[in-house]
Amino acid sequence: MSKKDNAALTPGEKYINWVHNFGRVGIIVIILYMLCMPVITCAVFDCFPPIASVLKGGAGVLALFIPLGISEVLSYTPIVGSACYVTFLTGNVMNLKLPCAINAMKLAKVDQSTEKGDAISTVAVAASSILTICVIAVGVVLAVPLNNSGILQNESVQVATNYMLPALFGGMFLGLLGNGGGETVIRKKLLIPALPALIVLVLGLMGIISSGMEGIAILVMLPVTLLWARFLWKKNIIKVEPNPDRVDPAEEETATEL
Repeated sequence: MSKKDNAALTPGEKYINWVHNFGRVGIIVIILYMLCMPVITCAVFDCFPPIASVLKGGAGVLALFIPLGISEVLSYTPIVGSACYVTFLTGNVMNLKLPCAINAMKLAKVDQSTEKGDAISTVAVAASSILTICVIAVGVVLAVPLNNSGILQNESVQVATNYMLPALFGGMFLGLLGNGGGETVIRKKLLIPALPALIVLVLGLMGIISSGMEGIAILVMLPVTLLWARFLWKKNIIKVEPNPDRVDPAEEETATEL
């Protein structure tokens, strides 16, 4: 893009272009780093494994994570926006980054897939990533003392750990029941995931979908969910209406000053 074209862009468009350019470079650098490290290690210690063993060992992992990775990109990118680069680089998408981004946009009363929502999501994901690094650092330092003291083996701690993810997803589900802070609200929106969930449940009971096929199931259910949502919308079963709970930021600021 020429300087003249760049000057004609709004600050928001300049920000989006910068984020995408920087994110693509970051993704490429990280991929090269991840690929080069094992190669360099094997070269230094002269311990290259046979190609057949690598393919045999990696086939099962790739079969699981390639569909899962594709489905995550297609599913989460519209929600987190340009923060997707940091999100996918640092991981913990479903159990950390996505809840942070959604909650931040809800608190800021901005919509997904907007410039404001994109900026808020980026800040939330970045803050979450920094906090994750700090928590991991503390965990590394305290891992040995806690393990030696027997705290981690305590039955109560192990039971509580098993309920962390269900509690997190339960909180996210409850958030879906409200109107949120966006400009619009979808009435009867819980009908949208009903059909995909029913299909997955039936296929699971029939043994067609088993553990390890989550990525494939998500990929298949994405178009089903979109078509089902469009069908419900066309039939006027679900409606997109202005959010009655939304407070205009300018009005809220004026009320606060008064």
